[in-house]
Amino acid sequence: METLTALKAAHMLATAVLLLGALGLGIWVWRARRKGDATAGSRTLQRPWLFVWLLIVLALVSMPFTGWWMVHLVGWPLGQTWILASSVLYTVAALAWFWLLVRLNRLRKVPGGVGRFSLGLALFGLVCFIAIAGLMGAKPV
Repeated sequence: METLTALKAAHMLATAVLLLGALGLGIWVWRARRKGDATAGSRTLQRPWLFVWLLIVLALVSMPFTGWWMVHLVGWPLGQTWILASSVLYTVAALAWFWLLVRLNRLRKVPGGVGRFSLGLALFGLVCFIAIAGLMGAKPV
């Protein structure tokens, strides 16, 4: 039972790091843009924020492994609807965030604004991860 508790803690920590890192980056960009800095979005990949992005990527990579291991230890079949829906949502959201990361890295080298598409990718990924957290919390069988 100690392994399951450690996996739950690691999974929750990765979720918290992911959501808090995204929230922190979003607030920083929003506040900078309110002050009139039009390049704030494209500067999110500069050195001080690189650590936050690395934490987010580490959380994104670790969550499928800890989640599968927890499901395996508990003995739930992988064919349950909430597990399948969470897996599909996770895949789509992770791809959206990786696309956002590549897009921001490309825009960092080109002067100008980030645009609404990047904001849409970020919000789409965030909504997907909140929906996954809801599915995990409710565990509708």
